[in-house]
Amino acid sequence: MVQRRIILGIVGDSAAGKTTLTRGIAQILGEDRVTVICTDDYHRYNRKQRAELGITALDPGCNYLDIMQQHLTQLRTGQPILKPIYNHNTGDFDPPEYIKPCQFVIVEGLLGYSTRGARDAYDVKVYLAPPEELRRKWKIKRDMRKRGYTEDQVVAALDKREPDSEQFIRPQRQWADLVVSFYPPQARSEETGGHLNVRLVLRPTIQHPDLVSLFDIESSSHAAPDSSMRLGLDRDMGKPVDVLEIDGDATREEVLRMEHTLCSEVPDLASVCSIDSSEVDIGQVVGTTGETLQSYPLALTQLLITYHMLKASSLFQ
Repeated sequence: MVQRRIILGIVGDSAAGKTTLTRGIAQILGEDRVTVICTDDYHRYNRKQRAELGITALDPGCNYLDIMQQHLTQLRTGQPILKPIYNHNTGDFDPPEYIKPCQFVIVEGLLGYSTRGARDAYDVKVYLAPPEELRRKWKIKRDMRKRGYTEDQVVAALDKREPDSEQFIRPQRQWADLVVSFYPPQARSEETGGHLNVRLVLRPTIQHPDLVSLFDIESSSHAAPDSSMRLGLDRDMGKPVDVLEIDGDATREEVLRMEHTLCSEVPDLASVCSIDSSEVDIGQVVGTTGETLQSYPLALTQLLITYHMLKASSLFQ
């Protein structure tokens, strides 16, 4: 029998940080064990056709969601697919690619949770929800640097797509097991990189690690007053959730303590990664001048998601 593949979904609006998050998770697991799929390749129309029709790529009607759903089901059972390729540089389609899935499959994109059949294919579902002001900064920076647009062009595109973001992208948050929101600290409102904080909404749809024991060291409080990490209860979209917050200035001691907690529950995690390792680049972000920065909140987020993937994998061994 073919071993069932473990599928992680990472959904969020354009430039929400999906590729950065994916890169570190693939590094931890080992890139030879990971297949990365982008659901944005399933566009129905090229850029010219979308302009003529007055439709954006965020509209489900602009995408072959039925084929995407079918391919996710095939990947889950280890079957190969012939995946379409959308070229963001040309705005057109390249020849399709034959893909045979590895042990782990990461599926990132705009509309990954749009159908019930697609949602059922994932073992872990993540939604990225940075503050809109921060996402717009990331989008402008990326599209100017990598895709050759002017700032005015990117802003105009953002404004045009906003109604579809509200109608089609953000509602997918409700289906996520983890909601990840990077945000600037109050003292650094212009921060966009390595010193960002992160707020992790942990829904009870999957079993999360025993984080209470991590924080409840000497008292019933889930964090010391001056701690850079906090665990509490909240509500998200009307439902009760746990919320883990990690500040950008978290100390190495705090970070390693959390890493130890995750690895003690899933020993396979300790065998593939350590935040202190020089062999695995996790928590890596690009600064405003192109330099590589280390972000502890990003690294711990990548570790937590990998924890869930390895835990899911252990159920099918």
